[in-house]
Amino acid sequence: MMLTALGLMSGTSLDGVDVALIETDGKQVKAFGPSGYRAYSPAERNLLRQALSEAVHLPRRDARPGVLAEAERAVTLAHAEAVASFIAQNRMKPEDIDIVGFHGQTVLHRPEKRLTVQIGDAPALARAIHIPVMHDFRAADVEAGGQGAPFVPVYHRALVHSLAREGPIVVVNIGGVSNVTYIDGNDTLIACDTGPGNALLDDFMYRTMNQAFDAEGKFAALGKADEAWIARALDLPFFAAPPPKSLDRNDFAALKLGDVPPADGAATLTAFTAAAIARIISLLPRRPRSWIVCGGGARNLTMLRMLRERVGSATVEAAETLGWASDAIEAQAFGFLAARGLKGLPLSYPATTGVPMPMTGGVMARP
Repeated sequence: MMLTALGLMSGTSLDGVDVALIETDGKQVKAFGPSGYRAYSPAERNLLRQALSEAVHLPRRDARPGVLAEAERAVTLAHAEAVASFIAQNRMKPEDIDIVGFHGQTVLHRPEKRLTVQIGDAPALARAIHIPVMHDFRAADVEAGGQGAPFVPVYHRALVHSLAREGPIVVVNIGGVSNVTYIDGNDTLIACDTGPGNALLDDFMYRTMNQAFDAEGKFAALGKADEAWIARALDLPFFAAPPPKSLDRNDFAALKLGDVPPADGAATLTAFTAAAIARIISLLPRRPRSWIVCGGGARNLTMLRMLRERVGSATVEAAETLGWASDAIEAQAFGFLAARGLKGLPLSYPATTGVPMPMTGGVMARP
């Protein structure tokens, strides 16, 4: 049975809430619906940055000390506003939507401690929007010993299967963290985080230029990347570890560029993201023939160029060129995962998160 599923995603870039509608049975996507976006205000973004700092010391996943309780209320309200606005703009009613997939805002991801924390009050959201809400997608995976990330690979596979092209194909999502999904026919699905996405670069731009991000990579294009610094950074043990593996947004925050001209710093961090993605090639069963890039990094033309330079003869293209809504893919994915969770289908696999067996997940909150 096909479901009308609305996915909500608030990523590690802390920019806002993405909303996207799909029709799906949890196995294939019958149709893409409209998408929307609700930006976080500067005050909300500052609150979330404080929450990230305080979350480092969380003793357990349901604790909300200090600013975390305030941040959770803000996240829940922002998502409720995002859904209300989406429904109004598209002349819909709550009863037109069967299920909402609510990811929440990740504030801590420590799978080695079997701990992953996404703030957001799903029962309150369900009451506010009058639609059943599936949430807490990662918990079961992490409790079973999985990495709890990345979680979008099953959706990437559904998208790639609609393309008539020869594999292997890698879908790269460049958000705050970068992750890849390696798809080769029906049988091989491998996924992992590859390293920093936009997080280091965004933080650097904010610190040095008071800008939220490097629009289209124009600033990095003016600088020169420090290849020696990149080579040293890639010596960190994470990059040699085989998939599956995952990261927290701040895992590379200790890497310091030193005193460099801002354009060179932006170029170096952009190239570092591209090099970290390309580093995964040697850890895959076969060399990919094509790379499809989605997420915020797909709009960074300098990042795309740097990735092309590092993947040999393979093609590198932005997801938009295939008719995919790049900005909406992660939100669509959580609508897809909500449908899968509702039907008891696996959300993660041994080769995507390292979980011992295919795992379903998600918790239902009803209005």
